[in-house]
Amino acid sequence: QDLSLPNGTPVDTSSPASSSSLLNRLQLDDDLDVETRDLFVTVDDPKKHVCTMETYITYRVTTKTTRAEFDLPEYSVRRRYQDFDWLRNKLEESQPTHLIPPLPEKFVVKGVVDRFSEEFVETRRKALDKFLKRITDHPVLSFNEHFNVFLTAKDLNAYKKQGMALLSKMGESVKYVTGGYKLRSRPLEFAAIGDYLDTFSLKLGTIDRIAQRIIKEQLEYLVELREYGPVYSTWGGLEVELSEPLEGVSACIGNCCTALEELSEDMTEDFLPVLREYILYAESMKNVLKKRDQVQAEYEAKLEAVALKREDRPKV
Repeated sequence: QDLSLPNGTPVDTSSPASSSSLLNRLQLDDDLDVETRDLFVTVDDPKKHVCTMETYITYRVTTKTTRAEFDLPEYSVRRRYQDFDWLRNKLEESQPTHLIPPLPEKFVVKGVVDRFSEEFVETRRKALDKFLKRITDHPVLSFNEHFNVFLTAKDLNAYKKQGMALLSKMGESVKYVTGGYKLRSRPLEFAAIGDYLDTFSLKLGTIDRIAQRIIKEQLEYLVELREYGPVYSTWGGLEVELSEPLEGVSACIGNCCTALEELSEDMTEDFLPVLREYILYAESMKNVLKKRDQVQAEYEAKLEAVALKREDRPKV
């Protein structure tokens, strides 16, 4: 309840019963009526490419559609992670007032996860597939011209180079106008949302750190249990009279290993990814608010400039 918005807007603070219910909430947007859709996008078939300068993974993006904006009913192109990142940046630039779905994080902790392992590549493929499906289901983003190019262009690099100089100049112009400018009065509604997001992100970050520490300790304990269990079996072979109870202890330790392994997998595969998505969505919302503040700052700066010109105008 301490996360209620300051303006009195009611906030649902009830907690889901399990990580699976969290997952179900995020999957609601993937369960739309198939009959009403006119655009289908899937991400599959990851392939590893080894070049002289770098090694990277590409994914096949397949599109089937009946929309008039597309020249063909079906497309199949290959995209790497940085192409998905380009698409998201373009959507943020062209649709600044919309909440853009987050991408899976690019970097992993060195030595902890191999980004070319089958498990990691499959996890990323699923996340990229969900990213595109959320854009596909969006009534505005799915009609974005950059999204169309992403799905259909054979050579995406040619489109990436177009308009970069113009966009950079526009960005510098906005920074020049809004740099160092403090808003006169941020609307209470947006101020409340900003404060809520800051608190929400802080608490989710704490949960994320605690969850990762728990998983790490569980895995360390699992290693110890796997080493500990066979000791009782060996001991039971040496002590004939105690063999039955010792084998029982060994079996119990084995059951504990299985249960702990399932618990760790559930948290790693179901709970942590959903938690990270909430954190990334909160960051996306913060970016939208920052862009809104930039627009307001530019507007207020122009109003001040007009007021100064009126004061400097000689009286008739």
